Amino acid sequence: MLSRKLDSARAAYRAGDVEAARAAHIHASQEAHSQGQHLKSMVYGGLDGIITTFAVVAGVAGASLDATIVLILGFANLIADGLSMAIGDFLSTKAELQLAATEQARESWEVEHFPDQERAELVDVYQAKGMPEADAVEMVAILSRHKKAWIDTMMAAELGIPETDESPVGNAVATFLSFVVFGFVPLVAYVLSRLVTLGISPLLLAVMLTAVTLFVLGTVKVRVVRMHWVRAGSEMLLVGGVAAVAAYGIGAALRAIVGS
Repeated sequence: MLSRKLDSARAAYRAGDVEAARAAHIHASQEAHSQGQHLKSMVYGGLDGIITTFAVVAGVAGASLDATIVLILGFANLIADGLSMAIGDFLSTKAELQLAATEQARESWEVEHFPDQERAELVDVYQAKGMPEADAVEMVAILSRHKKAWIDTMMAAELGIPETDESPVGNAVATFLSFVVFGFVPLVAYVLSRLVTLGISPLLLAVMLTAVTLFVLGTVKVRVVRMHWVRAGSEMLLVGGVAAVAAYGIGAALRAIVGS
C-alpha cells in the first residue's frame, strides 16, 4: 500500500521542494506503525526531568549547601517526580482511551439505530467546514457504506477524538525512563566530583551539561511540535535557564534569611 512518509514530506514542505514532496507521497514505506509512538512522552518526560533536577541543584547551590545535599535531594527528586509523572501519564492516557471507547460504543449504537440522523449530522459537519451540501451528501453516502470508517469519521469530525493505539503502560514507562535518564544529567558533575578531581566547580560543569542537553532535547521536540530546530532548542534553553535562576535566587534568599 502506498503511504506518505511524513518526515520526508514535512522536510520537503519546509524547503519548498515540490519534487521531494511528490516522492514522499508516492514512496511505498515499510515503516512500523508504532515508530515514534512514545516520542511525546519521552520528550516531555526528559525535559521535565532535566529542568526540575537542575532546579534542585541550583537551589541547593544558591543556599551554599554541601554537595552531599545536592545528591540526596537530586536523586530523591528523580525517583519521586519520575514516578509521579509516569503515574500521571498512565492515568491520563487510560482516561483518554476509556473516553474514546465509550464514545465509540455510543456512536456505533446510534449508527445502528438512527442511521439517517447520523448521516445528517455528518453532512452538517462537512458543510460547516465549507463543503457544498451536494458534495457533503455524496461523501456521506459513500462513507456510510463502510461502518467502521463511518464511525471513526464521526469520532474525529464530530467529537474531535481521533483513532489511537496508545498504550498507558508504554507511555508511563517511556516517561519514567526519560525523566530519570535526562534528569540524571545535572547530577553527573557532582557524582564525578566524588570520584575524580575536576578542573572546574561541579555547579559550572552541571550548568554546561544541562545547557547542552536542554538545547538538544529542544531540537528533538520539533518532531512533536513542528518548530524550527534552532528556535525549539533556544526556547528550551531559555525555559531551563529561567527555572535555574529562580531556584538559585530562592536558595540564596532563604540562606540569607536563615543566616540572619
